[in-house]
Amino acid sequence: MDGLDVASGAADRGAVVFVLATSAGGVGRHVAELCAGLASEGVRVHVAAPRDTLDRFAFAAATTAVPIGASLDPVRDLGAARALRRALRAPSARGAVVHAHGVRAGLVAALAVRSLRPRPGLVVTLHNAVLGGGARARLGRAVQDAVCRAADAVLAVSQDLVGQARAAGARRVERALVPAPVLRPGEPVLPPGEPVVLAVARLAPQKGLDVLLEAAGLLRQPARVLVAGDGPLRPALAGRIAARALPVRLLGSRDDVPDLLASADVAVSASTWEGQPVFLQEALRAGVPVVATDAGGTAEVTGPAADLVPVGDAAALAAALDALLADPGLRRERAGRARERAAELPRAADALAQVAAVHASARRLARGAPDVG
Repeated sequence: MDGLDVASGAADRGAVVFVLATSAGGVGRHVAELCAGLASEGVRVHVAAPRDTLDRFAFAAATTAVPIGASLDPVRDLGAARALRRALRAPSARGAVVHAHGVRAGLVAALAVRSLRPRPGLVVTLHNAVLGGGARARLGRAVQDAVCRAADAVLAVSQDLVGQARAAGARRVERALVPAPVLRPGEPVLPPGEPVVLAVARLAPQKGLDVLLEAAGLLRQPARVLVAGDGPLRPALAGRIAARALPVRLLGSRDDVPDLLASADVAVSASTWEGQPVFLQEALRAGVPVVATDAGGTAEVTGPAADLVPVGDAAALAAALDALLADPGLRRERAGRARERAAELPRAADALAQVAAVHASARRLARGAPDVG
């Protein structure tokens, strides 16, 4: 629909406009869950995002298509900001907080709100780190810093991003709560055989799957290494698996992760960076021992329940997997730790309460009132 014509009910508790770039996974699911929770509490909710994102997720909200791309593009981003600004000028948007998810959406939102009077409160959630070096990475970090300074409040999914936002001069920063959806109980779906090491990941560079394949080739214990997920690296990974006869199977996209976890002896992540990895939260809840790289916010999620190894160290990853594969008693002990840690993880209600408080703070800061949150 055009504009923000959202009907308000008797329990109206204000409005929020979520802004997203293209999302195929975690960010879209997180926003969809926030939409449902806020709407159930009487908040008028709207989502502005590219058409493919709006079509992919069941947002409990009114929607507006805004062409926010997968990379920085000055012409497109300015056009997206104009489209969002027009929508925010609708009468029903008065008093709304604008909550952007990701740096690209944050940039568009910051451009859209800066000339509006009264200016809406602006919240930005940082979901990903800017990785690598070179001119492109430097530009990405500069844009992230500018977005943090423009926002009234910043939520960041890991403590390294919290530190970056504070260093950039953000007014209010705290660690975001991004709980994984609660899965149904699983039933084993794999035939008996060698122990199963399970990874669930998009087949993309950030997930460190080249290191996982190298570690699989170094394993001394027999195992089936299964990777559920799809992505641009699938042909290259499949070629490497075949060329080296690695004990790895690419499962493609799956909708039975609970059943795969019920079949798994160990869950593994080899990522180069993570915020609050959903798969590892799911593994902990399922009581599956975890081996992971100490990347980004991973340790903040797993606590003492996981065996963590340095990023990019295939030998250390293989050794940690071998230790668990060789010792059923150790696996049982780690499974108990996983369940204990899972009981400590935030839930959807915690994330909802945090967002509601941050939105209230952003409203106060946008109108120049002191932040008492």
